[in-house]
Amino acid sequence: MSEFPAPPPSTSSFVTSEHSHVHQAKKLFEDAVAEISKVFVGQDELVTTSLVALFSGGHVLIEGVPGLGKTLFVRTLGRVLGCQFGRIQFTADLMPSDITGAPILDLKTQDFRFRPGPVFTQFLLADEINRSPAKTHAALLEIMQEFCVTIDGISHPVPRPFLVMATQNPIESEGTYSLPEAQLDRFMFKAMVSYPSEQEEARILELHSKQIDLSSVLKDQIAQVTNAEQIASIIKLNGQVRIEPKLLTYINKMVRLTRSWPTFHMGASPRAGLALVQGARTIAAFRGRDFVVPDDVVEIALPALRHRIIMSAEAEVEGLKVDQELTSLLRSIEVPRN
Repeated sequence: MSEFPAPPPSTSSFVTSEHSHVHQAKKLFEDAVAEISKVFVGQDELVTTSLVALFSGGHVLIEGVPGLGKTLFVRTLGRVLGCQFGRIQFTADLMPSDITGAPILDLKTQDFRFRPGPVFTQFLLADEINRSPAKTHAALLEIMQEFCVTIDGISHPVPRPFLVMATQNPIESEGTYSLPEAQLDRFMFKAMVSYPSEQEEARILELHSKQIDLSSVLKDQIAQVTNAEQIASIIKLNGQVRIEPKLLTYINKMVRLTRSWPTFHMGASPRAGLALVQGARTIAAFRGRDFVVPDDVVEIALPALRHRIIMSAEAEVEGLKVDQELTSLLRSIEVPRN
């Protein structure tokens, strides 16, 4: 894939500066991946998309069968980045107030006070989100979009940074409620978690078969590489990474082409283009650049688009896969060059 040449030294001299934003972002990304890999093996797409979503202010939907280490990953991520971790197991009888919290009567003051729910954390694992009914989905949707909980007309902001990582099981449909397109669109990325390779699975057996408490492992073996304040600072600075007009046109073509692609019944929304722009800026910073190149866009195109596409009935009958069709679509678009 052809990349844009680097800008002249006079306009990008801060890239090599020890105290530059992109230097900090690149080092933080590399340190975080190194620490995560001490206990979490493989799943590169999940690790990268989660970090990109976090540093772009987005959320991640994870699809994969049980037992692949999703809870371990989120707990490890919270430890490495110095953020609070919370987990909600979604069930058919889960009510919105079970997530958000609710007013309770304080017997001392004889008045109601708000009791925060488990959503008041920084990294939230919403496990098997498709097992809860629509009203519970809607409660989480507001928090993901507005970063606050509204109870009795009063807004209660959730801690920032705030990252929702929701999981769903692709092989079970009994007792589940499909997420509506409107909610799927709120997730910046959809990461696919697959079975590990033979070498990776052997490494997992070696690391996690000793009956050692996970909390002790995270405390003793995993180092914290940043904190919430630095994450918030880098999120703000990532928005200043430059993206050329030609690349914006490239992203626009990509998103618009999904709406007329023959095997797609419904294409991506404008929010998909925003996710690609924001994610590409963050990827560029993680690679130590203050400018975006086409490879940054292509790297996150599948996670940003796959959950926003509905395949046509004919394509499903033929057994075509979303990722394969999106790959064909990307290859059909001319890559911008200088």
